[in-house]
Amino acid sequence: MSLRASVTSALFFDSVRVPDSQRLPNVKGLKGPLGCLSQARYGITWGPIGAAIASYTSALEYSKERILFGRPIAATQAVQLKLADMARRITLAQLLSLQLGRLKDAGTLQHSQVSLAKWNNCRMALDISREARDILGGAGITTEHPPIRHALNLESVITYEGTETVHQLVIGREVTGINAF
Repeated sequence: MSLRASVTSALFFDSVRVPDSQRLPNVKGLKGPLGCLSQARYGITWGPIGAAIASYTSALEYSKERILFGRPIAATQAVQLKLADMARRITLAQLLSLQLGRLKDAGTLQHSQVSLAKWNNCRMALDISREARDILGGAGITTEHPPIRHALNLESVITYEGTETVHQLVIGREVTGINAF
């Protein structure tokens, strides 16, 4: 139901031997291969922003065109409050990822900062796609509008490269100094 353009499957490696010549040099355990996660997660912080913008734009356009009781639903306080909040949250996510990029360029990016951004931006986009779907009413669950597709895809994005819970625990460890893993 999610990321249908991506081939997703289980991989099993039973009794696999990797010759020394094919191993990462000076790496012990999973630290080496998992070291690339911060880089991958940084890239992931940007993707949900695009999904959120597409969902927001769809809801905004629809709210201006959908007439209810003689006026567009965009003229109601409920819809304007939702749209304003969506714009605020998207902007904050953009600024967060932009700052991460600056830290990355400066060589001072910390993995906990990336965890915070992945957690924030995925949650933001998932919530916005759901809110946009709600503004669209019955049309929101059709393929005519993108929010439902983005919501389904974001269920995968919020899971891969560390679930939301993993990132919450990373931040919990950062603020308390205690590892709960």
